[in-house]
Amino acid sequence: MRRSKILNVAVKLLLPVILGSVILYWMYRDFDFKRIERVMLYDMDWTWMILSLPFGITAQLFRGIRWRQTLEPVGERPRLSTCVNSIFLSYAASLVVPRIGEFTRCGVLHRCDGVSFAKALGTVVTERAIDTLLVMIVTALTLLAQMKIFGNFFLSTGTSLDSVLSKFSATGYLVTAICIVAVLLLLHFLLRRLSFYDKVKTTLSGIWQGMTSLKSVKNIPLFILLTLGIWGSYFLHYYLTFFCFDFTSQLGLMCGLATFVVGSIAVIVPTPNGAGPWHFAVKTMLLLYGATLAGGTTITADEALSFVLIVHTVQTMLVILLGVAAWIAIGITKKKNITDLKNSIL
Repeated sequence: MRRSKILNVAVKLLLPVILGSVILYWMYRDFDFKRIERVMLYDMDWTWMILSLPFGITAQLFRGIRWRQTLEPVGERPRLSTCVNSIFLSYAASLVVPRIGEFTRCGVLHRCDGVSFAKALGTVVTERAIDTLLVMIVTALTLLAQMKIFGNFFLSTGTSLDSVLSKFSATGYLVTAICIVAVLLLLHFLLRRLSFYDKVKTTLSGIWQGMTSLKSVKNIPLFILLTLGIWGSYFLHYYLTFFCFDFTSQLGLMCGLATFVVGSIAVIVPTPNGAGPWHFAVKTMLLLYGATLAGGTTITADEALSFVLIVHTVQTMLVILLGVAAWIAIGITKKKNITDLKNSIL
């Protein structure tokens, strides 16, 4: 039993890394990496890269502030510093194990400020639902504005909704639906028979409270403003890097938005910080956009590969630094609280 658990953990840790590594190897198998050194030392304007970094910080800062706002309606009032540091740490943790960050930040709030883990997780679900809705709206608007470019993208990557749906018959849809219902019913009866059913029910109740917290948020305009600030910061964090390179600086705002949308969708694939899928999606879109709408100004495959590798690496380093800083800050805060408690007793 113990061996199977170890194997399960190993698979969860290794598969995302292997997947990302395979994609990166396939993309860069014939790439001359000396080009990266030349670009970074001689051809790149680091001023724009430095200017982009504060927006990577504000995106996570705004997320921490917004999270604290959604926790208040469920009776949880953690310190703002704990919320922000937990966000910094969660992004860094997801570099090791994709998607673990959501649980990490809930765990930090539980240990440091006594926040209910279930309620915190519920508010995270609410946050993600709001973010997903916003990304869907931006994606839809971008698709309408750049229909020709996205059509070329889906064609070149072999992604076609019609080709996927055509494989399902009416019977296939029915069987799939029956299987889903059967699995849900089976899980329901299993949970009722398990001794920890009451604990699970309590946990799910806490998650539900967190999910419904949005309707009781006191300052909805602030929540909307913070949400726009989060995604505006993400976009500027990415788009300003266009001006670091001559071959992307002329591609324009719409190219930045189109590649940002595609990259945001690509990171859904569970690899560390989207490594691999993000590189492939953004590189492909840059090439298509450069060839179709750049007014005669094209971008080569080597230039696109250089762009995605440098930008992703620098932004990943920022995530690591923020995570380390948050880990130190959380450690100091906990030690300070313990010291203050001892002094008050004495």
